[in-house]
This record gives sequence, structure tokens and C-alpha cells, in this order.
Amino acid sequence: MQRQRGLTLLELLVVLAIIGLSVAAVSLSLRDSHQTQLEREAQRLVAVLEAARAQSRSSGIALIWQVTPEGFVIRPTQTPSPLTTRQETWLNLGTQAVVNAQTHSDNPTTAANVVVLGPEPILAPTRITLRSAATTLHIGTNGLQAFQVVP
Repeated sequence: MQRQRGLTLLELLVVLAIIGLSVAAVSLSLRDSHQTQLEREAQRLVAVLEAARAQSRSSGIALIWQVTPEGFVIRPTQTPSPLTTRQETWLNLGTQAVVNAQTHSDNPTTAANVVVLGPEPILAPTRITLRSAATTLHIGTNGLQAFQVVP
């Protein structure tokens, strides 16, 4: 009796199943979750706020960060100004931001979702809530420290 060479149908199906499961696992691990996308958005916003804060301190002109439906805008408080208005869109569609600023008398204010980044080194304590899908993150400062992602 001669022994045949090659694969049986069962062996071929097992190999294809293993390859299919491997490809599915890799594609799921590479896909960005809503949490990862929002964390990336929060880190970007922290960098933008700190850059605007530094620009305000170096120029002596206060800047306003304001939420828009598509993203946010950073504009000088005075017009005309040597500083230009900068408009940014969110990296991910569906991202929303809400500002929870506190004045020095500890009364919460949410006037038009605005953060004033003045040339003085101390800001009002501020917290910005970012939402995307069912995920929420907070960015904040106590007024002295830099903006950062807070629990």
C-alpha cells in the first residue's frame, strides 16, 4: 500500500481556522477604542492650552479658549491684536467639551464654555469635561499648575 502525500481536508480547515482567529485578534487589538481616541484628544488639548497660556504670558495679551460645535477657537481678548485667532476641529467626530470654571469666590460659571488664559501666572481653577460616545475625561488646573488630565 502506498502512503499518499498532502493535507487532508480536516487539517486544511484547522489551519484556516487558526489563521482566521489570528487575523481577528490582531485587527481588534489595532483598532482604536473610544477611550483611546478621547485620551489622545485630551493630551492634544492639554498641549494646546499650555501653548496658548505660554503665548499669552510672553505677549502680555490674554487669550480666550472657547468651545465651538466642531472643535474650539483660541482668540485674543483685544482687537486689533498682533496675535491671530486660531480655530481647531476635534480629531474625532462627536467629541464635545464643557467648561466648568470657578471664580475666586467659588461660584461655578460656565459662561459660553470659555477659558481665559491671561498673561498673569495664576488662572481661575478650571475643569474641562470631554465626552465622546459613552466615554468621559476631565482636564483641569488648580490655577497654579499646568493643565493635565485629572481623574
